[in-house]
Amino acid sequence: MSQHQRLILFTPVCSSAEALAPALTAAVSSGRIDAVILRLDSGDDRSLINIVKALGPIVQEAGAALLLQDHMHLVVRAGADGVHLSTPDLLEEALGLLHPQDRIVGCAGLRARHDAMEAAEAGCDYVMFGEPFADGGHLPIASVIERGQWWAELFQTPCVVYVPDPKDVSAAAATGAEFVALGDGLLMDPQQVPALVSQALKDIADAPAPVSTGRI
Repeated sequence: MSQHQRLILFTPVCSSAEALAPALTAAVSSGRIDAVILRLDSGDDRSLINIVKALGPIVQEAGAALLLQDHMHLVVRAGADGVHLSTPDLLEEALGLLHPQDRIVGCAGLRARHDAMEAAEAGCDYVMFGEPFADGGHLPIASVIERGQWWAELFQTPCVVYVPDPKDVSAAAATGAEFVALGDGLLMDPQQVPALVSQALKDIADAPAPVSTGRI
């Protein structure tokens, strides 16, 4: 579908850089990853910053952006490239804090179409559809695909379509969304990571071109 293989990976909740490093290294060594969203466990700022600084070079030296999930106040200090907000509640604060520092601010947790439109109007760098909500609920994959196609067809702000299952990568890519994001399960087993990443990238590259719905 595209000359660019645009893939984003979520990490499992991370409390140890040493535990995550092998799978992360395997992932970024298996093909082009555009961004990694690092989900940090609870802890004091210094401990979390140390984790980010240990993992950051693995991601960034491979040409990918390192985004911290929700920890906007650690981004600059830890040398990350931006923040991924799991809810739009703090979007205005994150934009004010990080855009002057040339950092990325992405936004998820957008339950309604209107929420996504407001986030884009506020100036976020991307909107994401399909990621699990904080309460554990999530949209059916068919709804996520439909919403991604709607957004990609009508809006300029980049869109990320999240799929928990790698088998849905092709359908997500066919929406025309700029990015496909895969859930943290992909990084659970370092030995399986290369094959999973390679297949996801192939599915993105081979996905059919999006078909216009003709709806406004």
